[in-house]
Amino acid sequence: MSAIPFRGWGVELQRLEHVPPPTPEEQQALGRVWGHLRPEERVGRRDLLLPALWAVQEARGWISYPAAAAICRELGLPLADVYGVASFYALLATEPRPRRMIHLCDDIVCMLRGAEALAQILHRHLGDPLEVPAHGETYGQRSLPDGTKSPEGSLPRVGWSRSPCLGQCERGAAALVGESMLLGLTPESLGERVRAWLRGEEGPAEATLPPTHLGWKGEGTPLLLARCGRISPTSLEDYRALGGYQGLQRALAIGPEATIQEVERSGLIGRGGAAFPTGRKWALAAREAPPRYVVCNADESEPGTFKDRVLLEKDPFSVIEGLTIAGYAVGAERGYIYVRGEYPEAYRTVVQALEAARAAGYLGSRILGTHFSFDIEVRRGAGAYVCGEETALFNSIEGFRGEPRNRPPFPTQVGLFRRPTAINNVETLACVPPVLARGGEWYAHLGTERSKGTKLVCVSGHVARPGVYEVPFGVPVRTVVEDLAGGVPAGGRVQAVLCGGAAGTFLLPEELDTPLAVEALQAVGAALGSGALVVFDERTDLWAVVERIARFFRDESCGQCVPCRVGTQRQLELVEELRRGGGRADPHLRGLLEELAQVMRDASICGLGQLAANAVLSSLRFLGRMP
Repeated sequence: MSAIPFRGWGVELQRLEHVPPPTPEEQQALGRVWGHLRPEERVGRRDLLLPALWAVQEARGWISYPAAAAICRELGLPLADVYGVASFYALLATEPRPRRMIHLCDDIVCMLRGAEALAQILHRHLGDPLEVPAHGETYGQRSLPDGTKSPEGSLPRVGWSRSPCLGQCERGAAALVGESMLLGLTPESLGERVRAWLRGEEGPAEATLPPTHLGWKGEGTPLLLARCGRISPTSLEDYRALGGYQGLQRALAIGPEATIQEVERSGLIGRGGAAFPTGRKWALAAREAPPRYVVCNADESEPGTFKDRVLLEKDPFSVIEGLTIAGYAVGAERGYIYVRGEYPEAYRTVVQALEAARAAGYLGSRILGTHFSFDIEVRRGAGAYVCGEETALFNSIEGFRGEPRNRPPFPTQVGLFRRPTAINNVETLACVPPVLARGGEWYAHLGTERSKGTKLVCVSGHVARPGVYEVPFGVPVRTVVEDLAGGVPAGGRVQAVLCGGAAGTFLLPEELDTPLAVEALQAVGAALGSGALVVFDERTDLWAVVERIARFFRDESCGQCVPCRVGTQRQLELVEELRRGGGRADPHLRGLLEELAQVMRDASICGLGQLAANAVLSSLRFLGRMP
C-alpha cells in the first residue's frame, strides 16, 4: 500500500489486519457503541460510524489510526471513507491534540461581547490557535508561548481554536470546552481559568451565569414556553402534570389520517426557515410505500439562533411527543433526533428524557396499549453548519460526509436511508402537541392569514434582556425588540437589526414596525428564517459584522459545488475590499456582488450557497448611513 501517510496520523498505511489494536480505553468506548450487536451484525452498519468516531474522540481526545482501523474492520468500511467522514467535522480531530480544547466563539454576537479580547488572552497563554497541523507535524512538536517546545511525544495541557456561533448568544461571550460551556466570559475570568488549567488545577468555580430571559406577549401565549423554567426538564411527571401527552392521546384516538388533517387545518408551517406546510409534508410522506422515517432537525447552527436549544434543555418531552405524533401520522416505526455537537447539555437532556419516556410506555412496542410501535434514536452532530440542511443531515446520520444531495427527489419520497421521510425543526414539532390537544381550528385563529400560531424569537446583541420570546405571528418587530427585550441599553439607538441570522437580512430602523410574519417580511425584502433578531446599536462597525458573515459562509461551505465553494470565497474578498474602502461601493463593486449573488442563488446545490449573499446584499442599503 501507499507509504504516504494520511494527514495527521503520521504513519505508513498498512493492511487493516496488520494495524495494531486500539488502546483499551478506545476499545471500551467502541464496545459501548456496538452494544449487543454481534460482529456479523455490525458489518454494513455505516450509520454507526459517526457515533463510533464520537466515542473515540471523547475517550482519547482525537481519533487515532488504530482506532480508525478498528472501526473499518467492525463496519466493513474502507479506511478512506472513515477518514473522509472524520476529517469533515470541526469537533473531530484526526491528529493528536490536547485533551482540553477551548473552542472560542468569535461569531457575530460574541464579537460584540469582546471575543477578540478573549482571543488575545488565549494567544498570550497558549500561543496560536490550533488549526490543522502541517503535513507530518503533531501538536506536541509545536512551540509553546514561551518559545520552548513541549517534551517529545507529549502534548500541551490546553489548546484553543476559533469557533463559529455556539448558540449561546443570549449569554455570551462563550466557549465550548469538552462537554461544558463557559458563559459570560471576560478577559479576567478566562485568563484565571486558563492559568489554573496550565498549573494542572480545575480553576475557579463557575461564576453566576448570565440569565436567559424568557417572555411572551399576545393571544395564545405562552404556548411553547409554558413549561420552560417551571418544570424539571427530565421529569415525565412534571410534563404530564402541565398537559403533556394529551396531544398524543388524542392522535391515537382519532387515527393517523385525522391527525394529519388536524395539522393541515391548523395551518402550521415549518419553523426552520423554509415555512413549508407541516401537514402537507406529512401527507406526502404517508402516501409513499413503507418503511418510512421521521426526523427532528435539532442542528441549530444559524448565528444568532438559540430557541431550539432552550426548548431541548427546558422542555424536551414536548419535542419527543411531537416527533412521536409525526411518526404515528406518517406510519413510521423509527424516528431520529439529530442534535448539533455544540449542544452537550441539550444532548444529555434529550437522552435522559427519551429513557424516561421509554420506561413509561410512551416509546417502544404498543404505545399506551395500542398497535402503534415507535422508538427514537439520538444522533449527535460534530460541528458542520451545512448539516442543518435536511439532506446533508440524512447523509450525516447514514455515516457519510454531511454534504447535501441534489433535489428532486425530495425527502418525502427519498429521504433517510433512501426511504420516505418527514423531517421537521424542533420548534415545529413542539407546536404539534398543542395543535392536537386544543384543535387545529383553535391554533389557526392565532397569527395572520398566512402565518398561523405563535413564534419563538431569539433576541440578542445590544438589548437589555437578550433571550427567547414568544409572540403570535403579526406582532411588530419593534414590540419584540423594545417592549420584550428592553431595547438598546443606556439610551442607545438601533442602527440595524439582522433578521433571520447570518442567512437573513438587515432591517433599517424605520422598518422595525414590520409585522413578524412571513408575508410581511417578504414585502420588505426580508425573511423570518430561523427566528433570530440580532440588534446593533449606533456604535457598531456594521462592515466588520458583514465581513464576519461573509467569512462564516466561506468557512462553512462544504465545498461540494463550485458556485458555493468559489462564490463564498469571492464574496468574502469583495466584502473585505468594501470594508477597506470604508463601506463605499462603486457601481462596479456593487455589480460584482449582485452578479455573484445571483450565480450562487441559481446554481448552488443547497440553501447555504443560495442564501449566503442575503445579508451582504441587504447591507448595501446602508451605504452612506453608517459611520
